[in-house]
Amino acid sequence: MNRQPALQRREFLAAVGSAASAAYLIPSGVLAAAGKSGANQRLTVAQVGIGGMGGAHLGMMLKFRELGVANIAAVCEVDENRLRNALKKVGPGCTPYRDYRYVLERRDVDAVIIATPDHWHAVQTVHACESGKHVYVEKPASCTVEEGKAMVAAAGKHRRVVQVGSQARSAKPAHDACTFIRNGMLGKVRKVTCWHSLNPTGGTQAPAAPPPELDWDLWLGPLRWRPYVPGAYCPGVFRWLMESGGGVIRDRGAHVMSVALWCMDADRQTPVSVEATGTPTTKGIWDCPPRMKVVYTFKDPDWQLIWEQPGDVRGPGGFGLVFHGEKDTLVVCRDGTRIDAEEKARNFKVPAGGVEVYRMDKHADYNMNHKEDWIRAIKADSKPCMDIEIGHRVANMNNLGNMSYLLGRKLRWDGASQRVLDDQQANRMLGKPQRYPYHL
Repeated sequence: MNRQPALQRREFLAAVGSAASAAYLIPSGVLAAAGKSGANQRLTVAQVGIGGMGGAHLGMMLKFRELGVANIAAVCEVDENRLRNALKKVGPGCTPYRDYRYVLERRDVDAVIIATPDHWHAVQTVHACESGKHVYVEKPASCTVEEGKAMVAAAGKHRRVVQVGSQARSAKPAHDACTFIRNGMLGKVRKVTCWHSLNPTGGTQAPAAPPPELDWDLWLGPLRWRPYVPGAYCPGVFRWLMESGGGVIRDRGAHVMSVALWCMDADRQTPVSVEATGTPTTKGIWDCPPRMKVVYTFKDPDWQLIWEQPGDVRGPGGFGLVFHGEKDTLVVCRDGTRIDAEEKARNFKVPAGGVEVYRMDKHADYNMNHKEDWIRAIKADSKPCMDIEIGHRVANMNNLGNMSYLLGRKLRWDGASQRVLDDQQANRMLGKPQRYPYHL
């Protein structure tokens, strides 16, 4: 198959130049003030990262454009083939970028959707908040505890609305399960077990020149520089390296653990200990353990969350969780989005005086609901349902699980100080150096 010709450098610079001047053509009163959406009520959005999940997000925003809710002003992508395809979908009025920093310079952009590889999430979110943009960032929120802390601090300091893309919070099945559990139908829940398929192994090819459409330096961004290896890093397979993806515990775990904390009314609770075991890989550069088990212990109230690959599989969809209560159990498959909750939860009616759980339910697609909740929060200057503080706590659980596996020991976690107790080596792993100039 013939490759599409790459964007010429002068074409790219011309596009950047047109974007730089666009802010001065916007009528007075349309630009958003702090915490507001702008006088015309249409959110002007840019999207950074448009492959994989980013492509799905772009499709959702095109629907919002049809509804008169949002305007798509820019798309940014380090793969020029993807960039061309996105421009075709969006049509006139959208400017292409290779480097997200040019996007953040635009005064007319109210908000950005970040769907880049995981190692970019924190840096781009912090820089977006500092530039006055609201943010929708894909899960997991971060790759380290220190990254997540910086994201929370930036959102708070600059009063930006940051929604993390754990979309189960806006899906009916998870809402049904949460309502059922919070109304005491299981009794006290002391244990939640999660299952998932294994992490794959691979990344065995020899280094080679990156494809001409890919800006390899910008793809790496904050990561240490390394040669391109076909099929080992992109697209998508960065997930199987600890440094950039962290395996399915950081990918799907960001969904599953979000549902668990929500149903347990534990968004503000942190584990007091994390203990992981796993089987190391034996070949290739992918270093996430194929098999893994992590036990998270919580206190006041006391309960445990157990993540296991493959674990005790209880339903279809490849992954899910089971709530073990004193009176009954409840299974939620595939993180509570695409597969219905059990019938007893679906048919449950909240009694008079019972617990009503928040739900955004305007659209059939839970992705649209999650973005609608983000847009609602921007206009109301309020917190979205998966605010960065909650997303950070979930990402901490994912990252601490990997840390415990790498260190081969239990970690005692102090959620207030966000430090590991009596373990200097573990605390040195709470952050990592980032490559200049792509750093916090």
